Amino acid sequence: MTSATKTAGIGAPARPGTAAGGGALAGTGTLVRFALRRDRVRLPVWILALLLGTLSTANSYAELYGTPEDRANAVETMGSPAGLAMSGPRHYLDDYTSGAMLGHQMLGYTAVLVGLMSVLVITRHTRAEEETGRAELLRSTVVGRHAHLAAALSVAALANLVLGLLLALGLGGLGIDGVDAGGSLLYGAAHAAVGLVFAGVAAVTAQLTAHARGATGTALAVIGAAYVLRAAGDSGESGALSWLSPIGWAQRTYVYVDDDWWPLLLCLALAAGCAATGFALSTRRDVGAGIRPQKPGRPVASPALGTPLGLALRLHRGMLAGFGAGLFLMGAMYGSILGQAEDMLKDIDQLQEALERIGGTGIAEAFASMVMVVVAVVAAVYVVMAALRARAEETAGRAEPLLATGLSRGRWAGSHLAVAMGGGTLALLVAGLGFGIAGAASTGDGALVPRLVGAALAYAPALWVTVGVAAVLFGWLPRASAAAWIVPVYAFVVGYLGQILRFPGWMNDLSPFGHVPRLPAADLDWTPLLVLTLVAAGLVWLGLAGLRRRDLETK
Repeated sequence: MTSATKTAGIGAPARPGTAAGGGALAGTGTLVRFALRRDRVRLPVWILALLLGTLSTANSYAELYGTPEDRANAVETMGSPAGLAMSGPRHYLDDYTSGAMLGHQMLGYTAVLVGLMSVLVITRHTRAEEETGRAELLRSTVVGRHAHLAAALSVAALANLVLGLLLALGLGGLGIDGVDAGGSLLYGAAHAAVGLVFAGVAAVTAQLTAHARGATGTALAVIGAAYVLRAAGDSGESGALSWLSPIGWAQRTYVYVDDDWWPLLLCLALAAGCAATGFALSTRRDVGAGIRPQKPGRPVASPALGTPLGLALRLHRGMLAGFGAGLFLMGAMYGSILGQAEDMLKDIDQLQEALERIGGTGIAEAFASMVMVVVAVVAAVYVVMAALRARAEETAGRAEPLLATGLSRGRWAGSHLAVAMGGGTLALLVAGLGFGIAGAASTGDGALVPRLVGAALAYAPALWVTVGVAAVLFGWLPRASAAAWIVPVYAFVVGYLGQILRFPGWMNDLSPFGHVPRLPAADLDWTPLLVLTLVAAGLVWLGLAGLRRRDLETK
């Protein structure tokens, strides 16, 4: 039992007067405190990132669209089917203040992130606890059958409520025209309500499968389906499909326009229904098992599984497929508005200045170059997750049996790093294809397909450097491996927002993504790409050298 568990008092003997059958929720309060202790860094980082991102975006909208003429031009552009699919329902355009713009363009995106936070909280404190065996250990004490799920839902609800309150207070205190206190309270409540819905969804998916990865992947698929339904509905005439999505319900509060609270009742009802379903399903399975029975494996394993690389590919294939599909759709969505980029951005001075600094022969090329940074950062999220998979295998105790054979540490960890590098490059390729195909259809220029594919692949060396940073942390400072997330976060802040807000150039130079030629607007320069490749190779070598010199952390 871990020291943190002992500190929380979970494994302590029952106190006098405490019944051994204390009920299905016995020990929930203690588990809540334990979960909050474990997430004392994760949750504040999530909440602050969402809060600061929202506040900076609200300020940017107020500056970029400061006049009625600027907002009228934005209405003209966002009123197209592609613009509505990427933002929200048309009714926001009737009174396009800075607040309406925030609800229209940002609420759908941040709702996805809030849903992701909720899903990770639930699966971390339920299915992952069962998969590692800790839940069974704790339930041998005075801990009720429903205590783990109830505690996880309580922590997720608390995180969403704190986020909603901070959003309400932060936006209400900005003093931006069109962003009032009442609308800000509804804006925060909408995020909290959506977060509760997807926490309930994760409570259900955690009962279906015996693995945390499967539970998380299924819940994330639900989030993706909700966003797609919302986008399809808002781009159509009737908008009926949007009413099938909790993200669509949140956007139909028409925050800062009509301020309708009643759609949030649908979110709360669905969240309660999903949570109740999760509790009911948990009584129909054994601890550590899932409702859906595991398929029996093949009597003889594939020859590929006899190699480190084949095993790593099998472990990573689900996540790689998910990111590949998501990036293809993301590229296609941006490509669908590429033909309207010039009309969309022609009257926004700050964006015009940012695009002029990028260069190129036209606004569409410069806009594609700016968007490509976002695509690359999303691919970097995948490579960090893939590169750190070796750390998860080590701490879960699955690496030690493999390394007890003739398999070397370098080959074992190197296989995960190779899949991260190759998978990240493949993700860039499919994103560039989606961007190019949709962009060619939008502009009528078929030559955009190979150019945008090349522009996406130019970021591959930067992804490899990101893998190298994760490898160094894993090899030398394994407990600090999560610091690898700084690379994609910093790249997004300085590479995308920094172009608009005019950060100093030296800040961009600190990111490996800042040294990539901004194709298709800029000319291809092989020198920085070769240097980044050499740096990545050196970092990977250094990380593997550190792994050979340290002890493994085992269960």
